[in-house]
Amino acid sequence: MSYTSLIIRKSLVQVIALFVLSMAPTLAQRVVVNPYLQNARPNSIHISWETDSGEESIVEYGLSKKLDLNTTGIHTYVAYENSILHHVGLTELQSNTRYFYRVKTGGFTSALYEFTTPPNPTTDPLSPFQIVVFSDSQIDGQLPDKLEETVHQGILKYFNASPQNPLNDNLAFVMVTGDLVARGKIYEQWPQHFFRPTAPLFNHVPVYPVTGNHEDNSDYFFKYFHLPQNGNAAYDGHWWYKDHANVRVIGLDSNTPYRIKEQIDWLTEVLEKTSSDPHIDFVFLQIHHPFKTEFWLVGELEYTRQVIDLLEKFTEVSGKPSAHLFGHTHAYSRGQSRDYRHLWVNVASASGRIDYWGEYAQRNYAEFSVSQPEYGFVVIEVDPNKDNPSFTLKRISRGNEYTPKDNELSDQVTVWRYGIKPDQPSTKGVVGNGVDGQTILKASGFASKRQGAVHYASHWQIATTPDFQEILHESWKQSEDYFYNVNQQAGDDLTDELILRVPRVPDRYFRVRYRDQHLEWSDWSEPEKF
Repeated sequence: MSYTSLIIRKSLVQVIALFVLSMAPTLAQRVVVNPYLQNARPNSIHISWETDSGEESIVEYGLSKKLDLNTTGIHTYVAYENSILHHVGLTELQSNTRYFYRVKTGGFTSALYEFTTPPNPTTDPLSPFQIVVFSDSQIDGQLPDKLEETVHQGILKYFNASPQNPLNDNLAFVMVTGDLVARGKIYEQWPQHFFRPTAPLFNHVPVYPVTGNHEDNSDYFFKYFHLPQNGNAAYDGHWWYKDHANVRVIGLDSNTPYRIKEQIDWLTEVLEKTSSDPHIDFVFLQIHHPFKTEFWLVGELEYTRQVIDLLEKFTEVSGKPSAHLFGHTHAYSRGQSRDYRHLWVNVASASGRIDYWGEYAQRNYAEFSVSQPEYGFVVIEVDPNKDNPSFTLKRISRGNEYTPKDNELSDQVTVWRYGIKPDQPSTKGVVGNGVDGQTILKASGFASKRQGAVHYASHWQIATTPDFQEILHESWKQSEDYFYNVNQQAGDDLTDELILRVPRVPDRYFRVRYRDQHLEWSDWSEPEKF
């Protein structure tokens, strides 16, 4: 070979090598965040994923694994030029239908996944479905794998998820009530601490999160999550609502810049419309900060009181039960409003270190029946039965550092759309006069026409007149009051009430009403003078 030919050949090899190197990012993209589902409607769904290079955003999908359809989308940069987030919206889907899909960017092709579109409540028969709710999934340096355990050993194991038993056959969607990561403005925490452990969930079912204080109002949250765009346009992604079958999920932002009148006004309008919506039976609202918390009084937020007031009014006017689901305090609590069929549920903690008894200033509130310093998640089973829909809220416990548990059912409550009142109780007199000593009010036993109903609470009132316009004293007791791991109400059959002092007035009347475990109150007893 001549010298000139050797030079030409060497140059050609170099050119080819340079070309191959220039194509390397396209040929070997690395997936940073696996595909995850969001904003599912009966006829559409949003799919996102992240790669370290490549601008191609393709979803191949279909009713079978042949994947005979494909759609392209757009890409955005998350943090750096090598952090590329891909967004693809699938439209013209069939409602209540299983689809298979995979995503492609250059040389990267994902595994094959599947999802199920929500039913159309106006045309599809509605079947029972389940929702998972968890909170405070931020990493704990002492237990850095806790979220992965909660997902794999907790949620996936609970639903017995496998290729033969797809998760989307049993689970409709997931709600996350804030504090997804420890430091929201650190980019690496999103792919590594949140999306990596939760990938087996969100590959198959949509996720609907709200921000907590640890997100720190970070742009990363709003770049990663494609939430419903039905809130105020100026606050896109901070508050929104999403319907699935007969349930409306509402997400709010309770962080400092957003504790504003505009959010309350928006919520007021949404709840007013929901009251008259014939397709919605229940409202589940998620917000990060609690109004009351038994474990960590410093974490309480007065703004949330306004939210609860609106939900209670909504339930009273519409007759539709509701719940607000929150976190912030790293422990589980379940309570209820006294006068309304409205649940208060702290769904934490998925990963954040537990707030144990005795660590902080704490208080036993009348609203809460069960408080447990444990890891875990909540499952809501919704039965959209057209004659009388219901939902059952279950706490699935993973225990804590001292007492591990393996998906134990530690609390449960069922609420019906159309309740059956317990029978009206009757008063049975008093013991003592309450002026110079104690008084014990007595009433009849509990009875109900609903099979399986039990006596769960009693509400007592003393007044100066039989119309009870001027209340002298009232008390509300429940059969469960787990505080500091002990049921403070153990042994109380709720048919009598000790009154330590009654004001000295000419006439006094008392009455009582009974509640069952489904949040249904009886009528008040006839007043009795004493």
